[in-house]
Amino acid sequence: MSKKDLKIYLQELTKKQLQEQIVDLYARFKEVKEFYDFAFNPQENKLIEECKFKISKEYFPLNGRKAKMRRSVAQKSLRHFKKLEVEPSLIADIMLYQIEIAQTYTSEKFIKSEAFYKSMLKSFKEAIEHINNNKLRNEFVQRLEKIADTAAEQNWMNRDGFEMAMKLL
Repeated sequence: MSKKDLKIYLQELTKKQLQEQIVDLYARFKEVKEFYDFAFNPQENKLIEECKFKISKEYFPLNGRKAKMRRSVAQKSLRHFKKLEVEPSLIADIMLYQIEIAQTYTSEKFIKSEAFYKSMLKSFKEAIEHINNNKLRNEFVQRLEKIADTAAEQNWMNRDGFEMAMKLL
């Protein structure tokens, strides 16, 4: 069904029928429930704290297991936040937190994987792009500089990429 067909169908429904369909969608689909729950009671800070906890568990698991260090965990949350239209500065905070927690981990343990450093640089560039697009430079420039400096201090194999990315800011 096209968007146009959907609009025509919805115009044919009475207000009561439309309300019943929305309530049914709310009950059936987790995504619809999350959307409406967030729309009427955002609790953005709670979402952000839960996300940061998930990300930190990737590097510092509570049960003593081996760290998984998956970038995808943060990326999944970021996509979800963008769908919910969470405040751009909170999204930027998560983007930078992901890199900062990885740097905290690498300050304690050396990582040989080139893919790890490549993914962190990609996250850094995405964060800069998001910050630029939302005019948040002044709010995040110090954190970005600290991340680039830490990459150099820890002798990351792509530390020059972080310095070059800072020029995009």
